[in-house]
Formats: sequence, C-alpha cells, structure tokens
Amino acid sequence: MSSSLTIYNSLSGKTELFKSISPNKVGMYVCGPTVYNNVHLGNCRTFISFDLIYRYLIHLGYKVRYVRNITDVGHLEYDEDQGEDRISKKARSESIEPMEVVQKYTIDFHKTLSKFNLFPPSIEPTATGHIIDQIEFIKKIIDAGYAYEINNSVYFDVLKFNKKHKYGKLSGRNIEDLIHNTRDLDGVSDKKNPQDFALWKKAELIHIMKWPSPWGEGFPGWHLECSAMSSKYLGDKFDIHGGGMDLKFPHHECEIAQSESINKVSPVKYWVHANMLTLNGKKMSKSTGNNILPGEIFSGKNKIFKKPFKPEVVKFFIMQAHYRSVLDISEDALNASEKGYNKLISALKLLDNINPSKKDTSFNFDDWNKKCYSALNDDFNSPVLIANLFDAVKFINSVNNNLDNISAATLIKLKTSFKAFVNDILGLYGNFSSSYDEKKLKDILNILIELRSSSRKNKDFETSDKIRNELNKIGIKLEDNTDETEIRLN
Repeated sequence: MSSSLTIYNSLSGKTELFKSISPNKVGMYVCGPTVYNNVHLGNCRTFISFDLIYRYLIHLGYKVRYVRNITDVGHLEYDEDQGEDRISKKARSESIEPMEVVQKYTIDFHKTLSKFNLFPPSIEPTATGHIIDQIEFIKKIIDAGYAYEINNSVYFDVLKFNKKHKYGKLSGRNIEDLIHNTRDLDGVSDKKNPQDFALWKKAELIHIMKWPSPWGEGFPGWHLECSAMSSKYLGDKFDIHGGGMDLKFPHHECEIAQSESINKVSPVKYWVHANMLTLNGKKMSKSTGNNILPGEIFSGKNKIFKKPFKPEVVKFFIMQAHYRSVLDISEDALNASEKGYNKLISALKLLDNINPSKKDTSFNFDDWNKKCYSALNDDFNSPVLIANLFDAVKFINSVNNNLDNISAATLIKLKTSFKAFVNDILGLYGNFSSSYDEKKLKDILNILIELRSSSRKNKDFETSDKIRNELNKIGIKLEDNTDETEIRLN
C-alpha cells in the first residue's frame, strides 16, 4: 500500500496526499453515460482515465468498489429543468420504446469500452432501477427543509441551502453572480428562484417515461440519481468521485448540495475531473462536422483520417497526456502514437527472448522502477510514466543488439515491473479487439471459403471437408446453401 500517492482534488484546488477513509479500501464513483446515442470519444477519454486510476489502486493493494452509473432517464436537454428527456426524445424520433434506445446504446457503450480493454466497474446501477431510492432521498431533503413541492414537481431550494452551507464551492461559483447572470424565468417555470433545480419533475401527458410518487406521476432529476446511488453503494461519505470537467457545474455541484442538505457532511473526500478532448485544434461538434466516433476511427470509415487506427493505439495516444490537460487528437498525433505503441510492445515481447549475462552495465533498475512509481504517485501522471518506460525500451533494444548487458536477477525484475506497468496498470496490451482486426478475420474467412468452393467444384472433397472441419473446431461453422456458404459462430 503506497503512502505517497497524491491526487489533485478539484474541491480544494490542490494536490493532496491520498488517504482512504477505510484502511485498505477505496470507494469510487464515476458518472457514466446518458444512453441516448453512441458514446463519443470525449466520454471514452474520461473512462480510460478512471480505468487507469482503478487499475493503479488495485495494483497498490486496495480493495476498490468502483461504481459507474447508467443514466437511462431524467437527463433533460441542455442540462436544464425545461425541455424533454433525451432518451424519450430519441425514442419518439425513431418510433421505438425508450428502453429500446437504452438497450441499443448501453450495448454500444459496453462494446466500445471493451475494445479499449477497460475493466468493468464493480457495480453499474441504472437510474430506472433505483426510482424508489431516489424518491426516498427526496423525502429526506424535504424533511430537512431544503426542497419544496409545487404543481406536482419538487425543487431544491438553492438560496435556502446557501444560507447555512456553500453552494458553488466545487466550481468556484458565487451565488450572487449566479443570481445576477440567470435569466428571468417568471411565467416559464414553477421554481421559486431560477437557481433552484428539479429533484422530481411532473410528467406531462406526452411524456413516455414516468413513475408514481407522493407528488404525482413523474420522473427524477438528473442530479438526484448520482447522489442516491453513490450513497446507497458507497455510503454517505466516500473516497473518490470522478467525471468529465463539464460535469463540475451544475451536476456535481448539485450532488454536493443534495447530500450535504441531509447528511451535514461533504459526500466526497477527493473530487477528480478529466479534461476535454478536441479534434484538429477545435471543439468536437456534430453540427460543424468536426466530430468522430470511436468506431469510425477503428474502421477507418470517416472523412477526417486517411487510415484506421486500432483501439490500443488510440488508448496509448490518450494516455500520453495527463488526464487533467486538454488533449487534441489529429492524424499526425495518432500516427506518432502508433509508432510509439509498436516500439513499446516490441520491447515487451523482446524481454522473453533476451539472454542474461553475468553482470549489469548501464541500467539501474531500482532507480528506474522508483521513477515509474513516482510518476504514478504524482496524480497518476501517465505521460511521465510512459517516458520512463521508453528509457527501458532503449535499454532492452541495446541488450537485444548485444550493445549492453543485463544480469539474470535484473532481467527478472525488469520483466515483472515492465509487464506490470504496460499490461496491468496502463492496460495497453491484452484483450483488445477492433473492427479493424475483425475485417482482417472476415477477409481470411472469405479466402478459405473460396478455396473450399474451388475444391468442391474440382471434387477435391478431402480438402473441402478439412477446411470445414478445422474451422468447426474453433467455433466457426460453414453452412452450404444453393448459391453461397454462410458463416455461423458456435
């Protein structure tokens, strides 16, 4: 267990020594996706960043409970209390049920993250699966005197909360400035004050997703779900709460207010935020066309990049920048990352073929190993870690070319540590699967099918049967129809 791990805490604005609330245990909550569309690359950067944090905490020996929610109701357009639920809107536009939308894009989310070789969370709760918990949470806020009901909706009273607490302390917002800059909503909203936010919204007749509650049929507010589910699975105060920088206000600010209003304590010890991803120097935007989905990068089917890039290359590119810095993705950057990734993995493979000598020469393993851990302990500084890994790559290549020497004892230590950093912590080499590789597999299968067809036409049934039987052994079944051969996976 490392006693020198430091984390930048968005709440204090400082890098702090990490000390978990319970010895040897860590509770971590990360805001997951709203599943109304394909997961975008910026979201993926956030989840890749927290996968690194999760992996490193496990490596240090902590027992981590990692909770990442699925927002499948309650997230209104433009992150406000007016407008339509994003999932309901998508369902109506496609003439399908909201849960079809949820299922479709939840599957896409999981498939995409699996291609990046990310660990699944310990618990992945959904908003719709915790309606009762959210209703009970609202009741507690009302009992504490910080919420009010009006016209079958329930709102959080921000100004009343601010009298005894501090609203805006995470994002650095001042309540007076918020009041001054908020447009007048008289006649548009039932809220007492424009700053108040919805805990429960009355469902209009056209609203598809709604549930019974003490205040009438409706649906929970977006901010509420994370407070209800994080406290249910991690307690009233837990170690780490993460998400993208764009969630700091209002989402995370509202979470703090909701929890503090009933528990009188700050719900999270360390607030951690990943920064944004830009494309070719500009903000990603569907409306301007400056946007690309992960699958479009993997397949090469896009108008931005000339060639496909594997998920592991994209992940390596993301990890070459610190999670708190703005990162710009471009073709030149991905090409450079591809070369760097291939060099790193080549060195990893070389380690198993190196013959040790009787003594070491230029490489100081203890010093190198210390630098690697120092980088990770400095707020999970992946770019500095990678730079240190490339110092080892140079040495590995020099030993392989008989320009340097390494003893058997140092070789064992180097193998163990190098693989731990690359495989276990960065998750850069392992169970990756990409549409690019799948295309290659399909091409190979088509070649085998053509060879088999030729064999059958030439009445070489021994060869055609051998191809079919060998493929069947690895779970690929060929079914011959009148005009073509179909592929079935067993």
